[in-house]
Amino acid sequence: MRPPLPATPDNDDFKSVQHAFTAHIRDPENCPAPEGIEDRRINIYRSLFYNNIEGFISSGFPVLRTLYNDTDWHSMVRSFFIKHKCHTPYFLEISQEFINYLQNEHEMRDCDYPFMLELAHYEWVELAIEIDETENDLASVDPDGDLLSAHPQLSALAWPLSYQFEVHKIAPEYLPDTPAAQGCHLIVYRDMDDEVRFMEVNAVTARLLFLLNEDETLTGQAALEQIAAELQHPSAEAVVNAGLQTLRELKDRNIILGTSRT
Repeated sequence: MRPPLPATPDNDDFKSVQHAFTAHIRDPENCPAPEGIEDRRINIYRSLFYNNIEGFISSGFPVLRTLYNDTDWHSMVRSFFIKHKCHTPYFLEISQEFINYLQNEHEMRDCDYPFMLELAHYEWVELAIEIDETENDLASVDPDGDLLSAHPQLSALAWPLSYQFEVHKIAPEYLPDTPAAQGCHLIVYRDMDDEVRFMEVNAVTARLLFLLNEDETLTGQAALEQIAAELQHPSAEAVVNAGLQTLRELKDRNIILGTSRT
């Protein structure tokens, strides 16, 4: 005769143990560990989970990390670990989840900087473009097309960005407390050698790229003439000529690939 099988734990009890375990891993100071687990054993999990998350965030935001002492930094990462519900299982997307946390859940502290969110976003963009698997549809681009009479085609791996602070200059020795007078306009892009680079541009160039992105039928000439009208510039021709030089420079950097084929 077979001995009776051992009793299986109630499903609700098992779930409650799971919840207690994960709550303790996230917030060991305020959530006690489930009973019956040796602290030495559960400490392995406490360290493993937190260190993995903290390591990815530190490597994803290296400049931001240098601006905080260990106590303030780990306090912020621990808060992210406790409060934020990630919607992706992929480690490479932890940086984006951290941006979401800073934007929607983080409560600003005295040790935080006014440019914190913008700097974090800029650092995230660098990683996002580096791993972006998007491929440009070169068949739809005329590399020798006229940049004024046709529509200049922006690379899918070139992101125009505008910030209040000069995020690309921030470092421990440069910590602005007020926005730049003219704002900060950048293009972060991946070149033909798959190197991530950035280009600082003025507000007029940023506006030009915005117009070209918004309307895929807009010619370079029409976009520049619209900008001249917005600026109330006395010479639209001068704006068009200067803009053409800018378009050519952007093409030389492969930020603009050519013109859209009709």
